[in-house]
Amino acid sequence: MINTSPLKTYSSTSHHYHTLFLWLAFLCTSLTSIAQNKDTESTFETRIEQSFSDNINKYRDLEDLFHSDKRDSVKMKRLIHLANKNNHNEVKSYALSALGTIYRNKSMYDRAITTYKAAEQAAVDANNDVQQVIALNMLGVVYRRMDLIKPALDYHKKAYDLANEKFKSNPDPEFEHSMAVSRNSMGNIYLVLQQYDLALKQFERSIEIEKKTNNRLGLAINYQNIGFAQEHKGMLDKALKNYQTSLEYNELLNSDIGRVICYNAIAQVYIKKADYNQSLSILNDALNKALQLGDQYYLAQTYINLGWTQEKLNDNAEAEKNLKTGLQIARAYELKTFTAEALLHLSELQSKLGNYEIAYTNYKESKEAEESITNDRNLNYVNDLIIEYEHESKNNQIKELSDENEIVKNKLERNKKLFWYTAILISLFTTMIIIIIRHRQVKQEKQIITLEQDMLRSQMNPHFIFNSLNSIKLYIINNDKEKAVYYLNKFSKLIRKILIASTEKEMTLEEELDTMKLYINIENIRFQNEIDFKIKVDEGINTANIKVPSLILQPFLENALWHGLSSKKHDKKIELHVHKDTDNYINISIEDNGIGRQESQKINSLKVLKRKSVGIAITKARLANFSKRFANDYKFDIEDLYNDKNRPRGTKVTLHIPIPNYSKT
Repeated sequence: MINTSPLKTYSSTSHHYHTLFLWLAFLCTSLTSIAQNKDTESTFETRIEQSFSDNINKYRDLEDLFHSDKRDSVKMKRLIHLANKNNHNEVKSYALSALGTIYRNKSMYDRAITTYKAAEQAAVDANNDVQQVIALNMLGVVYRRMDLIKPALDYHKKAYDLANEKFKSNPDPEFEHSMAVSRNSMGNIYLVLQQYDLALKQFERSIEIEKKTNNRLGLAINYQNIGFAQEHKGMLDKALKNYQTSLEYNELLNSDIGRVICYNAIAQVYIKKADYNQSLSILNDALNKALQLGDQYYLAQTYINLGWTQEKLNDNAEAEKNLKTGLQIARAYELKTFTAEALLHLSELQSKLGNYEIAYTNYKESKEAEESITNDRNLNYVNDLIIEYEHESKNNQIKELSDENEIVKNKLERNKKLFWYTAILISLFTTMIIIIIRHRQVKQEKQIITLEQDMLRSQMNPHFIFNSLNSIKLYIINNDKEKAVYYLNKFSKLIRKILIASTEKEMTLEEELDTMKLYINIENIRFQNEIDFKIKVDEGINTANIKVPSLILQPFLENALWHGLSSKKHDKKIELHVHKDTDNYINISIEDNGIGRQESQKINSLKVLKRKSVGIAITKARLANFSKRFANDYKFDIEDLYNDKNRPRGTKVTLHIPIPNYSKT
């Protein structure tokens, strides 16, 4: 039998070592795409011409201009050719970096290295430090993918030193991102040496930078790295929590690369917790994403982890198939770590199946691949580099602290007058802004008050009050005390509600509907209770949670009564229907079976005293003011209804009042 316990230790460390390098690759890639894509309809050729005619030389401006084109190798080659022709090294460096990333993501590492080196040289020729730092970090990423630690660290350290030096005099965000990448690199070096506490300190420093700039990508990477360190310290639950936090950030970023990395990390924790079914489910998702990406690096990693999980579930045939697929990809693209890992798991599988000779051969090949990656010379180099870095950092800190007081004194003295002048100007400017804003607020408040006063006058119409009281008086004269008291109570409640509503800009839809019931009850006295008024509220709508402008429905009910039904002899109906078609609006329709608008206008034109409805105009103004707080404006529809013989059978008014789309109704 072969002792497999040391093999398992290597598998875990090696797997996570590459996962962490993968995260750093992901962060470096982000340095070339953090600028937002400019919304432009110009063609690629037009953008090229613009870059030369305007002599654009800042990385961020170039990113804005060519962000949508940078994943197209044909376009980038065209851009490189024209940049050479126009002797524009900034554009040339940008296009070469983008082309190098295309090659790297296709696992064409030799071509990627050549292209990134050309990008670095073009940046040097252009004296563009930002693009030089980016190219250096990109070179480090490629060498990490190839498991060549020494050149990878050389390029990352060179990038860090340059970014750190330039950031002091030019605090460009690109330099700060580069330093965060270097912090991650140092943390990962400590992980390789199994110095997990030191690694955690580096990641915590890096995460401070990312939190300050709210860089979700950097936060995702750091939480992943912290999870790895905790996992190797045996803190599996904490590690799982940090991996899941990293995944949440990647969901916000909608990053399939990030999802694949997190899925693999989470799956490995589940394997260690012996939750193999959970691991299998996650890895199936990871494989689907990796296949969509088409990056052989991610595919090799996922196939190997999938095979490892299936071996634990005793699905030996599928395990062997996936492990061999991962091994084939790793060998084809010279991914040494994944080659060693695949051989290791195949050795464990063959040992379990009793094929000890094959298991030993796989184990031996795995150890040879491992030694070619992490030989003593590389680890010694890494250790020396860490000591050198820490020593240099401490010396720099001492020097910076010794110079800090003098610099601060000089700056304070030099900027004292400027500070006061600036403070005075800012105060004046702020005061002017406050005055302007306050003036606008007062003007808007005045407009709202005017509308509310007009609304109150409309609701407290003298004719309505006089006629209502006359109707109640008739009940008293006729000695119908019961009805007189009933309607007098209704009338007093209505007046109270109107007065209360006049002091509030809005009320719940439930209160509004109750008020409208009272209003129709009072008006119905004059119609000898012939009006059949119904309110229908669709299921699932909670009227107590929906806010509407106060007394917004009364003018429409008044119109339905006096223009639609007053001239009709029998069968007078009004239906108020509350329904909801979208999350952004509540719909309130008022439908009457009156004579229709056309006939009503004819009758009104023959009257000597014509009723003038100003309530609708006031209502529209109030709805417009109410809608200002929402993304959507109110809508207002009037529909003439006809029967089968094309004769008017009433009118339907529908109000679409905006509501918050997060309301639970």
